[in-house]
Amino acid sequence: PRRRRRDADRLVVLGDLAHRIGAPDGDECAELETLISAVTDRVPMALVEGNHDAGVAAAFADDLDVIGAGGGVLGDSVAVCHGHTWPDPALLDADVVCMGHEHPQVRLEDSVGGSRVERAWLRGRIEPGAFVEDGSPDGTPDGDLPELVVFPGFNERSGGTWVNVDGQSFLAPFLPDALPAGDAYLLDGTRLGEYRRL
Repeated sequence: PRRRRRDADRLVVLGDLAHRIGAPDGDECAELETLISAVTDRVPMALVEGNHDAGVAAAFADDLDVIGAGGGVLGDSVAVCHGHTWPDPALLDADVVCMGHEHPQVRLEDSVGGSRVERAWLRGRIEPGAFVEDGSPDGTPDGDLPELVVFPGFNERSGGTWVNVDGQSFLAPFLPDALPAGDAYLLDGTRLGEYRRL
């Protein structure tokens, strides 16, 4: 059977819509205007403020919804944050927390020494005490712990956090402790297994 496409009700950018830190200007500002206009002609757009977005959020606040750096909950079950700062503890009430910032990537090697770099998703249950700044969330989430999904970079030029290269570390203040176990997936959905054992 053919899979039906669903109409999106909004586009949520998990931060770093712009490259330049600060207010966008020149060509980058023009490109952002074109992009935001093209999207918002079809669906509303929300931007979670990332470490590159303070100027973008201010410049385009009339054109898109801005979610602060601590993140926010969309509806009842999905939370979003960028990840460069400590998230709002209220995100723990969601079923899933989606974050950007890290742009996970893995180095895959074959038996004869060849290697390649692949962008990857990370996915696993959150450790609540490591997810909040003071280590003690108010209460505990009802039911199961939320799942954290760390999104890969949108394109190959964004760089990222090496998941399986010695000497590399995460950028978010709560990782890797807030994701004590989880799997890595390639962009095509191939499950690589436990990200800490790659």
